[in-house]
Amino acid sequence: MRRDQIELDAPGLDRPGTLIRYGHWGRPVVVFPTELGRAWEYEENGMVGALAPLIDDGRIKLYCVDSFDHLTWSDTSISHEERARRYRDYERWVTDAVVSVIRDDSPGAGDLITTGASLGAYHALHVMLSRADLFTVAICQSGNYDPSFWRTWGERGDDAYFTNPMDYLRGAAGDHLDWLRSRVYPVLVVGQGEFEVDPTGALPATLAMDRLLTEKGIGHELDVWGHDVSHQWPWWREQIAHHLPRFC
Repeated sequence: MRRDQIELDAPGLDRPGTLIRYGHWGRPVVVFPTELGRAWEYEENGMVGALAPLIDDGRIKLYCVDSFDHLTWSDTSISHEERARRYRDYERWVTDAVVSVIRDDSPGAGDLITTGASLGAYHALHVMLSRADLFTVAICQSGNYDPSFWRTWGERGDDAYFTNPMDYLRGAAGDHLDWLRSRVYPVLVVGQGEFEVDPTGALPATLAMDRLLTEKGIGHELDVWGHDVSHQWPWWREQIAHHLPRFC
């Protein structure tokens, strides 16, 4: 399997960000790590191996990115609004620097897929909803989609609003909502076992997002796995290997 690693400047953040590409051909899939994760986390936890048949057959190319959660949602020393402002710098790094590399590397490959587990599921859903011109499918595993749940404090302004899918999606209407309906397809996957409720809130948050997407008429899937399915990598490997093949 071809593997290439590069460092990309990340304006507004504290260091360059790492991007790792796996594969030689296929539909691009942008992969977000779990909380505080780095680009190589997907490989180290067997997720790349779980998708090796798709990669080797030239059906997908994985583009795994760093998180900068230590500057944004995981930094409890700063207010919610400041975390959100910094997060928008991270979001721009993904949609500008990372997507530019992907377009050069995979010309004509079509719209991008995005995926992630735990906090990575939030990133995947948000980047698709906020940049539906680039991303049309998001496979979200064991996510919580409301940043106000994450030990936040302080007044919330525009940056907090526009980085919270539960807020801005609830407010979506008119032509923009019609456009989202025509473009995006979220897949929400979650278990009912250990850590999916406490402390992550992933199960209730996933069900809440399902209700909101249904209310807004946005086509999507909800896939709730069993009571033995925990908030852990072995299950995420099974889930991504189950869902991704039909999109590539």
